[in-house]
Amino acid sequence: QSTLEKIGKSNTIVLGFRDAAAPFAYLDDNKRPIGYSLDLCLKIVDAVKKELKRNDLSIKYVPVTAATRITALTSNEIDLECGSTTSTAERRKQVSSTIPTFVASVRLLVPAKSSVKSIYDLMNKTVVTTKGSSSEALFNELNKNHTLRAKLVLGKDHNESFSILESGKADAFILDDVLLASLRAASQNPDQYVLTRDPLTIEPLSIMLRKDDPSFKKLVDGELHRIITQGEINAIYRKWFESPIPPKQTNLKLPMSYLLRDSFKAPTDWLPQ
Repeated sequence: QSTLEKIGKSNTIVLGFRDAAAPFAYLDDNKRPIGYSLDLCLKIVDAVKKELKRNDLSIKYVPVTAATRITALTSNEIDLECGSTTSTAERRKQVSSTIPTFVASVRLLVPAKSSVKSIYDLMNKTVVTTKGSSSEALFNELNKNHTLRAKLVLGKDHNESFSILESGKADAFILDDVLLASLRAASQNPDQYVLTRDPLTIEPLSIMLRKDDPSFKKLVDGELHRIITQGEINAIYRKWFESPIPPKQTNLKLPMSYLLRDSFKAPTDWLPQ
């Protein structure tokens, strides 16, 4: 059955969310899922209610991790994955991705006094990232291609990965720069960490949904296209990236990048393989 049929029969739409991916999806002080991606998913829920003529449609939230998010979709445990997921060619073999909602770049977060300035300074050092993230596969490739002989350790979520860096058990943390900036801003000593300058890759982040479900994808992409082209995306972006956000009222002070602004001029889900 299609996703719309599944939702119609159960009268419930299930949103998968990452509980450690601020400002995209995380828990507030009351353990309520919030974030940029969840705000966009709630707009999609409104579009589904309109399509199905079900104003009483229930919303169920299910926590997922970087390692479990794809399986949660393909096993029908969730209907949308609202997090900080990079749309890669490998993932698009298993699931579908929406129009990109954010464009990040992968960088390294290192202690401010570190001698690590680029990927080439990681020879024989220890690097941490989150299990199941696209940065895990990226670093393994870089490690092999540049013969870095670096050791990779994996955290179960972004908070654990950052704790490994804080404890000195890793020399660098590789991940999307916006997530690293968020983790640093929320830490006790943000000035003790810096992001390396040069991006390693450009990462288009999208909401995930099940593959081979054209009717649902058309509805989801149509709503995101409307939000972007009618300018609603701007207020949602400012709320999460340029304003104080819970739980510590941290302001990332991250204006919309030229890459993201340009992508919003002609929103499309087409991405190079």
